[in-house]
Formats: sequence, C-alpha cells, structure tokens
Amino acid sequence: MESELSIQAVSRRSGVASSALRYYEERGLIASRRARSGHRRYPRAALRRIAFIVYAQRIGLSLEEIGAELAKLPDDRTPTRADWSRMSGAWTKRIDQKIAELQRLRAGLTQCIGCGCLSIDRCEYANPADRAGRRGPGPRYWLK
Repeated sequence: MESELSIQAVSRRSGVASSALRYYEERGLIASRRARSGHRRYPRAALRRIAFIVYAQRIGLSLEEIGAELAKLPDDRTPTRADWSRMSGAWTKRIDQKIAELQRLRAGLTQCIGCGCLSIDRCEYANPADRAGRRGPGPRYWLK
C-alpha cells in the first residue's frame, strides 16, 4: 500500500474534487509535498482530514472554524478516534439546534409565517392587520 497518494487518487477516494483539494491546501486545512515531477503527493492521513472537513461542512461549520479545529490535532501522528471524539463532541449542541429549527420549520409549513400576505385563513388570527410587517420584510415569524 502506498504511503502517499496523488491528487487524483485522493479525489477519487474522498469524493472531493481536485480543485477543492487544492483550495483546502491553500487554506492550510490539508498538506501535500511536491514530488520531483512537481505533482502533489498527499499522506494517507489526509483522507481522514478531508472526511472530517466534509462532515464538518455538512454540520454547518465554516472553513475558518474547521481550520481552528484541525489546528488542535497533532502534526506528528495520524489523528485517533479519541482525537476526533474530543473535537466533535462540542458539535452535538449545534446539531440539536439545527434539528430543532428544522422541526419548527416543518411545523410552520401550514401556518402563518408573518409575510404579510394575509391569504391563509390562519393569518388573520396569527398576524392581524399585518403586525409582523412592522417588524420588517419577509417571513418575520421565521427569521432569526
């Protein structure tokens, strides 16, 4: 088994486009070395870091937040399950907040959302005389 992988191999294995890998590298999220040919060569451990990046993005972390988390990992060894567990443990609250927001949005699909249309029969009770409109534009009951 090769200890280093080409950018094409990493892209194929991770499911992340080569252009995104170069961008992650530019941002300092992953690292490669240049072979004599000038091609990038990634350590196999980069696959775990890339999987972490993709997962963290799905949770809603920005690349800046992801970089800060990755900076906590050791440079001298492959991150362990305990390393990942320690980093991701704080994300439970963020996921719970997303779940709660999605449940609230699902519950509101058939309710007045405070947009001012007053066309749904519930709107005249939930938003009489378009009170929500005085709070600003858009679906005021759903904007944070």
